Amino acid sequence: MTIQLKTPEEIAAMRVAGRLASEVLDFIAPHVRPGITTGELDRLCHDYMVDVQRTIPAPLNYAPPGYTPFPKSICTSVNHQVCHGIPGNRVLKSGDIVNLDITVIKDGFHGDTSRMFCVGDPSIAARRLCEVTFRAMWLGIEQVRPGATLGDIGHAIQRFAEGSGFSIVREFCGHGIGRRFHEEPQILHYGRPGTGERLEPGMIFTIEPMVNAGKRDIRELGDGWTIVTRDHSLSAQWEHTVLVTESGFDVLTVSEGCPARPSLASAA
Repeated sequence: MTIQLKTPEEIAAMRVAGRLASEVLDFIAPHVRPGITTGELDRLCHDYMVDVQRTIPAPLNYAPPGYTPFPKSICTSVNHQVCHGIPGNRVLKSGDIVNLDITVIKDGFHGDTSRMFCVGDPSIAARRLCEVTFRAMWLGIEQVRPGATLGDIGHAIQRFAEGSGFSIVREFCGHGIGRRFHEEPQILHYGRPGTGERLEPGMIFTIEPMVNAGKRDIRELGDGWTIVTRDHSLSAQWEHTVLVTESGFDVLTVSEGCPARPSLASAA
């Protein structure tokens, strides 16, 4: 495995890209309400990225080996959709939960982040799933420091999510990021402490657990992109891009409207 350690100049560029990705979510948040379509959310985000930020929407026409080009600028995953939902004519209704996944390219560097949004008045169970997933992400982030291992991150996430009665999707993971959308290492959201690659200052990667209310089994829809829970249970995901520093971590995908780090994460 070849993991690229970023230079100070590259880290500075990644910090800009990360902030801009988060600011897209700040911008779109007031629009996530009953009656809007996922396609309209995509259009608004696309125009904001291209016309205001002067960034490139990384998902648009992204085509890893074996995939057809992704046709939109953001991913919108609603309710039992786990990830990679394609925006379209679906109308959001009160009670829905939706993940908006944003990746921008600025000056050749990628910023990647996602948030869950509650539409109208979701159930207590749906809100709890979103909250547990948010805390699970942060418990994983808090493991990041030089000398820690990738297994430490996955174990912290898995223990909390499964201990809360939920399941972890295993087929998708976080990833290194920089000039390329997806780099080494892969960041599993489950695992055993003390296993896997050791973290070093200068590594940058995403932590993005996908947590299901029911079983962890998933399937792919016929569009070739959208992943859903096999048992039709709700799914939630949060994502940050994280830098390993000399003494710990620094979250690069932060902005004024970004949800704050939960104060009780360490005690969970």
